[in-house]
Amino acid sequence: MFRCCFGDSALRRRIGAAGGLLRRGAVSACRAGRRVGMAVLSGAVVLVGALGAAEAQAPRPRTKSPPGASVYFLEPQPGATVGTRFKIRFGLSGMEVSPSGTPKPNSGHHHVIIDTDLPPFDERIPADFNNVHFGGGQTEAELTLPPGEHTLQLLFADHDHIPHDPPLVSKELRIRVVEDAAPPPPTGQAQDGHLHHGAGDAGSVAGVPAAAGRRPSPPGASVYFVYPPDGAVIRPRTTIRFGLKGMGVAPAGIDKANTGHHHLLVDVETPPLDGPLPNDFNHIHLGKGQTEHRLDLKPGEHTLQLVFADERHIPHDPPILSERIRVTVKLPPKPVKAKAKGKPKPKARRVR
Repeated sequence: MFRCCFGDSALRRRIGAAGGLLRRGAVSACRAGRRVGMAVLSGAVVLVGALGAAEAQAPRPRTKSPPGASVYFLEPQPGATVGTRFKIRFGLSGMEVSPSGTPKPNSGHHHVIIDTDLPPFDERIPADFNNVHFGGGQTEAELTLPPGEHTLQLLFADHDHIPHDPPLVSKELRIRVVEDAAPPPPTGQAQDGHLHHGAGDAGSVAGVPAAAGRRPSPPGASVYFVYPPDGAVIRPRTTIRFGLKGMGVAPAGIDKANTGHHHLLVDVETPPLDGPLPNDFNHIHLGKGQTEHRLDLKPGEHTLQLVFADERHIPHDPPILSERIRVTVKLPPKPVKAKAKGKPKPKARRVR
């Protein structure tokens, strides 16, 4: 076909010129495409990074609370003077109490915030000395505080320990703790010669007489730490796991032979073993029959000890105690960011 229109030499010259134009156009298009492609890629990277950051910072879903619901203290009263060990009672309106881990509409459980600010409402409430969880559905308990001025505040939260939307928060309660204040009266009332306890408090020891008698423990029974071992270095938030031999675990309030539940003592000496164990920052009750507990500790040296007790939180006879172990809490090392080494830009190739 070409031979019909042009001679061989003319044909070669025209084809060569056309090839040169095509090559220069292709190179220009490639360069432009590379710039556009890089721009698109960079935008995609920025977008993905932004989405990742947004996802990481996205608040947890919060359970709705009904209009008019409220939470408040029944005891103590604002400005009250109490002893170092005193009773607290919680009031709730417009919702009902259910244990943690039990998703149920218009329900949740109590948390007492002590001597600290309220935590973020879109995250799980911390579990530490200043943020006390009552995941067993307790509506009263006993606290032990050192003498001085203290603040208490109630925060109601759902089955996952996340405050509702809108949150149910009590007014801040200010109290004064002194050494020689009169102890609070028992909550039970004598009927037919028996003492009837207050409602469903898996962690409370109110109304239980100290001389109620101790349950016998079988020979060879023991309690111990599965994790951490003595002398371990742990993170500020660590799951403590418990071991038990020769007995069974049962929730508080369940009277069954050769059973009981764990109590974790943190940075405190062993309390008297002939009465109910205290329930405060340093004496953590695992009244639902838990065999592990996630603990938040500040950096430094700490001591841990386990005490096994019966359904009334009274240690057995003989008592089942673990060795007191020592742990060191350290913050995790900060990740070192590697410096990005820029790659040299490829030199543009000259097209002849």
